[in-house]
Amino acid sequence: MTGRSGGPSRWLGSIRVRILAVVVVMLVVSSIGSVLLLRAVLFERLDDEVDESLTREAEEFGLLIAGNNPETGEPFDGDLRAVFDVYFAREVPDEGESLLAFVGGSVYRSERAQDAAEAGQLQPAIDYWLALDEREQGDIDTALGNAKYIALPLRGQGEDGLYVVVNFPDFERREIAAAVRTQIVVQLITMVLVSALGLLLAGRVLRPLASLARTAPTISDTDLTQRIPVTGRDEASKIAGAFNEMLARLEGAFDTQKRFLHDTSHELRTPLTVIRGHVELLELDTTEADRQATIDLVTDEIDRMSRIVNDLFLLAMSERPDFLQVEPVDLREIVVDAHQKVTALGVRDWQVGAPTPVPVVGDAQRLTQAITQLAANAVKFTGEDDTIRIGAAVRDGTAMVWVEDSGPGVSAADAEQIFERFGRAGQERDPNGGAGLGLAIVQAIAEAHGGSVRLRSRPGEGARFEILIPTDVSSAAGR
Repeated sequence: MTGRSGGPSRWLGSIRVRILAVVVVMLVVSSIGSVLLLRAVLFERLDDEVDESLTREAEEFGLLIAGNNPETGEPFDGDLRAVFDVYFAREVPDEGESLLAFVGGSVYRSERAQDAAEAGQLQPAIDYWLALDEREQGDIDTALGNAKYIALPLRGQGEDGLYVVVNFPDFERREIAAAVRTQIVVQLITMVLVSALGLLLAGRVLRPLASLARTAPTISDTDLTQRIPVTGRDEASKIAGAFNEMLARLEGAFDTQKRFLHDTSHELRTPLTVIRGHVELLELDTTEADRQATIDLVTDEIDRMSRIVNDLFLLAMSERPDFLQVEPVDLREIVVDAHQKVTALGVRDWQVGAPTPVPVVGDAQRLTQAITQLAANAVKFTGEDDTIRIGAAVRDGTAMVWVEDSGPGVSAADAEQIFERFGRAGQERDPNGGAGLGLAIVQAIAEAHGGSVRLRSRPGEGARFEILIPTDVSSAAGR
């Protein structure tokens, strides 16, 4: 029972069926209204044409009888037979029309169209018309249905007469009715075909939503890799695309979380082991100096753990949209300000190269942090006689901040992994106590600004780290 009742319910609950049902109902209502309106307009126009035709025939007959006989050039003077002879010689009945002429109470002449009635079929109506004393226009029932007429009683020489023009519109009414029925059939067939086509097209348009409904229940916190196929550009495809983007963001957030937990557990395991081992041996230290050395070692490891956690947290934050607080800034001012701060890191030949303003859209604090990281890295691998240069400039539409030192440089093999998390180059060329996070933080800050970081170095010739930032607002503020 459940399966059987579920079928119709599923169809009625389908959004495309409901949309199509509304459209079909509107089409049916509009079709019925248009057909009824068309029928009424055609019938009204037919009545107007029939009335106009009858009036025109009567006026033509009136002009003829009031004029001269074209054969003699003289007035007719009440010669009704002559009037009728001339009239019927010239006149051809219109569609559905009969022309009748009576003299002395009998039919003198008559003409009719193919779909009109003969005089013999109109006897009850003829008796009524012959009894008239004045002109009359109206409707009358006949053997061929309702007829419209104009009857003109005439006075002649010795004999009275009667002129009648009568039209039978039922034939044309039937033609109109047949045409309307044909129109109804055509509209019904068209509606069925359009409905079937609409159902198919609606299925194609709403296919991304159906895929969304099937995919959503299969998504879990352990599998965010599934995506919905998107091929069109309609609203449903945009919804599916937005859902895919949301999944990508969630997947990135989960990956960042997993990587953070993995990196944290991996990097903290060693200092925790060191701390635990020395704390357990603390009671074996017999002198105050030994105990103090152990305490200093444990404190140093705790400080290193704190730095690792802070750097990992910063890297995790770099993938969030609120990592940067961007505004128009001048890289020259940032470099000059950073130079004043980093000179306290060590005695070096500090130099600044920022001769002109370098306007960009960025986060001044994060950029200062990146410069400080690079400067600390340079201090670690240089001596007091070495030179460290900090500068900023614009080249080929790209803003550049650099930190250059005259230290030992970096080998090509080490340069490939120097920006990776926990990557180490040679003798741990990283300011973060060997954890390998400082340069990864610099890279994260550069990429958050829509830019990049690169290294130019040769062993024995120093190292130059460059942060490249686009100068246009849309790219620089991409986050």
